[in-house]
Amino acid sequence: MDPGWEPGEPGEPSWARPGAALGGRGLLALAAASGAAVWATWAVLLMPGFRRVPLRLQVPAPRSPAPLCLQVPYQPSSPRQVANTLALLQGRAGKTVDLGSGDGRLVLEAYKQGLRPALGFELNPWLLCLANYRAWRAGYHGKISFLKKDLWKVNLSDCHNVIVFLAPSVKPPLATKLLAELPDDARVVAGRYPFPSWSPSSTLGQGLDQVWAYDIKEVRRQVQGRAQQSQV
Repeated sequence: MDPGWEPGEPGEPSWARPGAALGGRGLLALAAASGAAVWATWAVLLMPGFRRVPLRLQVPAPRSPAPLCLQVPYQPSSPRQVANTLALLQGRAGKTVDLGSGDGRLVLEAYKQGLRPALGFELNPWLLCLANYRAWRAGYHGKISFLKKDLWKVNLSDCHNVIVFLAPSVKPPLATKLLAELPDDARVVAGRYPFPSWSPSSTLGQGLDQVWAYDIKEVRRQVQGRAQQSQV
């Protein structure tokens, strides 16, 4: 094509002419360009944030000295998962926290059920904004809290109800932290994946909607019993 042509000259592609209808090639090119722009925006700006487990959260893999960097896409809790979780916390009281609270739906429902104070810990700024918006829209702005804090640096000694919807690789080190910090009357509810070394006090649901409840006092007895048996 002559570098000196101007719009409307014979050498100009028909789909690029002002007022010309887009042909098959033009539509395909436009769709490809739009799709690439959307994908680039998602990959660079949004996708790194929309994760249940932050990319910078590194947890040692079992029997491996090398750190495993978790890259788990964010998956919001389903309505059934939320209902099952709150059913296993029904009738309880005391401070309730969601470790990795995502868009805040579990914390919001916990507050509605009377579990107060209710708060979530989340490192993702996009999800924190969404959670605060959901709280505001529900009329609970200022009544529930979503804090940008690393769950490994939070002291949980005053928490009586803990919700955990995190990846399996996080569970072993998190179990150690929970046993070291939670009071005896605390209950932990895990969604999607159970704690591998704990026996649940109760469970509800099936498949992806299944949740497991662990009473810390009973878990401590289990751990102590196994430790005594290993010494015999």
